[in-house]
Amino acid sequence: MASMRDIQRRKSSIQSTGQITKAMKLVATVRLQKARGNAENSKPYFEQMYKSVKSMLARSGNINHRYLKAGESSKKAVIVITSNRGLAGGYNSNVVKLLTNNEEFGSDNVVVYNIGKKGKELLGRKNYDIREDFSDVINEPIYRDAMDVSEKVLEDFSNGEFGELYIAYTMFKNTVSHVPTLIKLLPVSAEDEELDENEKLTIMNYEPEAEEALDIIIPKYVSSLIYGALIEAVASENGARMQAMDSATSNAEDMLADLSLMYNRARQGSITQELTEIIAGAEAIS
Repeated sequence: MASMRDIQRRKSSIQSTGQITKAMKLVATVRLQKARGNAENSKPYFEQMYKSVKSMLARSGNINHRYLKAGESSKKAVIVITSNRGLAGGYNSNVVKLLTNNEEFGSDNVVVYNIGKKGKELLGRKNYDIREDFSDVINEPIYRDAMDVSEKVLEDFSNGEFGELYIAYTMFKNTVSHVPTLIKLLPVSAEDEELDENEKLTIMNYEPEAEEALDIIIPKYVSSLIYGALIEAVASENGARMQAMDSATSNAEDMLADLSLMYNRARQGSITQELTEIIAGAEAIS
């Protein structure tokens, strides 16, 4: 059995750690309130943007546009959104696993546009090609940041550096539910869009020409989806960190309870031993 001094040292160390995890939980909870509000307020807009563009293209007939067909390159590009900090449970690793556990997204045929230092570290160890790093964006994302990322990936797509564009992030459902998600951004396709009979008969007309209109619409569509993913990722990160720190604090309390029991047993054993020695000494004298 460990000595009382060793047990006290362990208790002191765990108490300090528990205070830190409790404080981090409180900070994550405060940040989550703001991030959750942003995610819940913006989610309907981005979902409607996605549906509207799909519906529009489904009624457009055959349009020859560079954003509507895969590039000649066999490579896939993925915008990977993780966090700059750890201590968030499996939040970061779950996003990375969307690529590493999928045979279609091997390190030999994927280029990564990275947002978040943790994703860069994890994917770098797997030898993925980190084409661009926008890690500072995730700290306080604004729409201008999403536009910067969008402009870069659209430029590279137009230059034929990759044939398809995806985004990997964590979708925020509620405080305790966060879903790692991989969606395709380019080429924009309406194959999965379901239209009723009236919608099928309604042909989409463009003013000015379709190509000129799509040159404006699709970049905004991509920027909007990237920004929506950033907002949801921030909320998911803080939710995951709050849960992780809550679990860590609970574990620390359980360990302290066990150590207190061990300490009391060791103390009781020490007292018993001292009494035994005193009685034995008294009997020897007498």
